[in-house]
Amino acid sequence: MSTENNAAATTEDPVIFKEIATSNGRIIGHIILNTPAKLNALTLEMVDLMLLQLTQWQYDDNLVLVLISGSGDKAFCAGGDVQALYQAAITINNDSSSATEEHGDEIAAHFFEREYRLDYLLHVYSKPIIAWGHGFIMGGGLGIFAGCKHRVVTEKTRLAMPEVSIGLYPDVGGSYFLNKMPGKTGLFLALTSASLNAVDSCYVGLADYTIEHAQLNESIQRLIAIEWQTSPEANNILIQLALDSFAKESLSAMPAGQIEPHSDTINQLCNRQNLSDIVSAISNLKTDDIWLTKAQANLANASPFSLAITAKQLKETEQKSLKAVFNKELILSRNLARHSEFIEGVRALLIDKDKQPQWQFKSIEDIPIDFVDSFFISPWQKNPLANL
Repeated sequence: MSTENNAAATTEDPVIFKEIATSNGRIIGHIILNTPAKLNALTLEMVDLMLLQLTQWQYDDNLVLVLISGSGDKAFCAGGDVQALYQAAITINNDSSSATEEHGDEIAAHFFEREYRLDYLLHVYSKPIIAWGHGFIMGGGLGIFAGCKHRVVTEKTRLAMPEVSIGLYPDVGGSYFLNKMPGKTGLFLALTSASLNAVDSCYVGLADYTIEHAQLNESIQRLIAIEWQTSPEANNILIQLALDSFAKESLSAMPAGQIEPHSDTINQLCNRQNLSDIVSAISNLKTDDIWLTKAQANLANASPFSLAITAKQLKETEQKSLKAVFNKELILSRNLARHSEFIEGVRALLIDKDKQPQWQFKSIEDIPIDFVDSFFISPWQKNPLANL
C-alpha cells in the first residue's frame, strides 16, 4: 500500500529520513531519531540534519505531513548532547587563554543556537507535524516534542525537565510552555523536575493524544489512507480525526494522572512571593504520596543557583513571544554552559555518577542577586537568533 524512499539511509545514521507514499499520491515524511543506545539524545549533527530536511520538505508541495519518532522502545529523545557541552566548559575553565575561551564559547553558543532554531521551526512549521512520544522525553527531546502540532503520548511516556539537577534550567522553549500550564504547575515542575505520564502531559498542554505504542504501525497505515488535501488546515482536521479514533480505543491502557489530583496542593505550595518560601514549603510538606516525595527528593538535590535562575527566567518571560523567549534562552544558556556549576552538575550525575554534587551555594539565601542577574546579560551586540 505504501512505498518508502530511504535507500540512502542506513541503520548507522543518527537520523533516518523516509518518504512514504500515501494512497492518493501524496508524501508523508518520517523522521526517526536513531541513537537508541543513547536514548536518542540530540547531537549537533542530528539537529543540523533535521533542520536541513525539514527546510527542504517545507517547500515540497507534494509532502502533506511530517512524522517524528524515536528508534527503540525506551525513548523518543532523552535530552541534548550535554557531555559535548561539558567538554567545552572544561576546556574553558582549564585554559585561561582567550583563544581557548572563545572556542569553548563558540561550541556552546552554536549548539544552542542550532537547537533553538530547530525547536522554533517546529513550532511555526507550515505543514502538520506528528510527534510520537513513546518512552522518555526529556530536556532537548521535549523541545522537539513540544513544538509539534499533533503530539502523541503512550502508556510508557515519561516526560520531564530535569535541568536544575545539572546546573542549568528548563530551556528549549521551556520558558514559554511552562508559563502556559495551569496555575503554578509550570513553576513546580521546573523546580522539582517532577515527571509526567501521558495523562499528565495532556493536562498541562504538552500533548494532544494518548495512544498505545502498539498502535504506531496501524496509525501510520491510517494516515497513508487519508484523502489528503492541499490545505494544511484541512489536513490538520483529518489528522485529528484519525488520531482521536485511536486515542478513544487506548484510554483504558493509560496510567492515572498525578498532576491534576495534586493541583490544589501545587498551587498552595507555590503561591508565595519569594523563591525561598516556595522551596521551603515544598521541602517541608508532610506527605506519603510517592509522586510528591520524589519531587521533594529532586528538589533537595537540585542546584540552588539553578533554582534561582529558573524562577527569574520564568518570571521575565511570562508575557514574552516565542521568538523573544528563544532569544533570551540563548543568552542564558550560553552563559550557564561555561559556568562551574554546570561542570559540577554533569560530573556528579553523568561522568563520575556519584550523585554528590558540590554546589557553589548551599541555599538560595546565599546567592547574591547581582550574581544571578549577570547571567542574563547578553555577550553579543546582536543576538544570533534575532533573525528567527
